[in-house]
Amino acid sequence: MPADSQRPSRHAGHVAIIMDGNGRWATNRGWPRLVGHRKGAERVKEIVRCAPDLGIEWLTLYAFSTENWKRSTEEVLGLMAIFARYIQREADRLAAEGVRMRFIGDRSRLDPKLQRLMSGIEARTAHLKRLNLTVAINYGGRDEILRAIRAVAQDAAEGRFDPAALTEAAFSNRLDTHDVPDPDLVIRTSGETRTSNFLAWQAAYSEYEFTETLWPDFTPAELQAILARFGNRERRFGGVLK
Repeated sequence: MPADSQRPSRHAGHVAIIMDGNGRWATNRGWPRLVGHRKGAERVKEIVRCAPDLGIEWLTLYAFSTENWKRSTEEVLGLMAIFARYIQREADRLAAEGVRMRFIGDRSRLDPKLQRLMSGIEARTAHLKRLNLTVAINYGGRDEILRAIRAVAQDAAEGRFDPAALTEAAFSNRLDTHDVPDPDLVIRTSGETRTSNFLAWQAAYSEYEFTETLWPDFTPAELQAILARFGNRERRFGGVLK
């Protein structure tokens, strides 16, 4: 792992990753898509392990979107089993390594057992601070915004909130990421150059990096190289650098 002196001068404290390409990685080899998803889960372990040494304090991973329910029943059930297995097998290691794990997205459609596992590891790691790991499951940016709007409308209708007092900060507090900073950098693997409904509100001023690498082949070395390029970017947020 790189020493502190090797980190970019402008480091990305919060990195969000659209982990794309698991299925293609498997089919390119003539294997079932779920083999690629299992390989992708192994890659998650490696990236989570190296993130703090690369200066990353917050890591958000897009695991399953609100649109992914359109996939075959076999693939969806297989993915849910992989999520559950990851939580069960990695809980001890994450806790030992100081990783706080939390989830964003609408949990209501998820299996109750998976929901319990998610809540359990969130509670177990809530006090940890070395790395804040957020996993998006049944998550969509538009869905998240709609849920926040409904909450504001409900409070306004019941007299608990004045719509005239709504600010960007107040709205952000209604989102799943209310206690998570906006991402500095969003990475998408597999060569696709779209954001796929990921962190639609939060990533308004994020830097983006698109790589041809399929997620199972995405290494800590490539992550380090992307972070180095990020360190050379100028982030003006609509203003002009003096």
